[in-house]
Amino acid sequence: MLQSFRAILDDHGQLHLLEHVNMPRRARVIVTVLDETSLDQASLENSLLSEESLAKEWLSPEEEAWKHLE
Repeated sequence: MLQSFRAILDDHGQLHLLEHVNMPRRARVIVTVLDETSLDQASLENSLLSEESLAKEWLSPEEEAWKHLE
């Protein structure tokens, strides 16, 4: 199951999660850095709103191409 968490990357390259993350075990992660100078608020909100529906599609059994990433 994919989960997303908001975070801030500080000037020293340290990643700070904006919420407590309770994971039952170690997990691999993918970090996406948003270029806030090129994203307006509406674009950011649209991508967050579409995340759930995209996850359903990506996690469907038909999407065998992504199986190796689980």
